[in-house]
Formats: sequence, structure tokens, C-alpha cells
Amino acid sequence: MAITARQRQKLSSGQFALPGKGEGPKGKGPGSYPIDTAKRARAALSYGAQHASSSELKTIKAKVARKYPGIDVNSNRKGK
Repeated sequence: MAITARQRQKLSSGQFALPGKGEGPKGKGPGSYPIDTAKRARAALSYGAQHASSSELKTIKAKVARKYPGIDVNSNRKGK
């Protein structure tokens, strides 16, 4: 299920891979990559690989690995 703008704003900064880096209020919009669920964490890895700088992608991978140790952050396959 997609996350709405209102739901994104209610998430704490700790629920984002790159808090404050996104568009919109408090930097919680696109580009901040919510990781509040495993599905969104996988999406953050995918979108980060496409759009983030190499240093941002490294940060995204580290935060996802810390929060969801079962997710392979080095895999390029969706859903893994």
C-alpha cells in the first residue's frame, strides 16, 4: 500500500533512510526514503540505487541493514 503525504509527515525522522533530504515539509517528501516497513525499506534500496548519490546509497544500505538484518542490501533483485 502506498504511503500518503500525511502518513509520511507523521513518521519520525528515524523512520527514513535520509531524513531531511527529501522534498517538502521537514524534508520528509520524495528523496528521504521511508523505511518504516520491510517493503518500503526494499523500495528505498531500489530507488536509492537509481537516484541517490553513492554516499547516500551507502547510508541507505547501512540504515536498512541495521533495521532489517534479513534484507540483503547488496542484492539487485526486487523483493530480496
